[in-house]
Amino acid sequence: MLLIIGGLLALLALAGFMMWPLAVEFAATQLTPGLGMRSAAVISFFVTVLTMVIFAFAAGDGFIGEIQFMLAGFFSFFVVIWLMLAWIF
Repeated sequence: MLLIIGGLLALLALAGFMMWPLAVEFAATQLTPGLGMRSAAVISFFVTVLTMVIFAFAAGDGFIGEIQFMLAGFFSFFVVIWLMLAWIF
């Protein structure tokens, strides 16, 4: 039984050793810095403004009564889109 466990551990170590170059290449290509926080903030601002303008046109006459919700929606959309852009790209 101990021989089987030792053989499986040796096989696992060999597989990890053989996978090392692939893991290093993956880390070098996928974990490089991409879109920064500043660029993501600018893109997020314009995407959020465009979304809020569309929402304002859809609200019609109810826009004045819902301005507090529009502002809260703007800031929450801005933060979510900003962080998602910076994280994903």
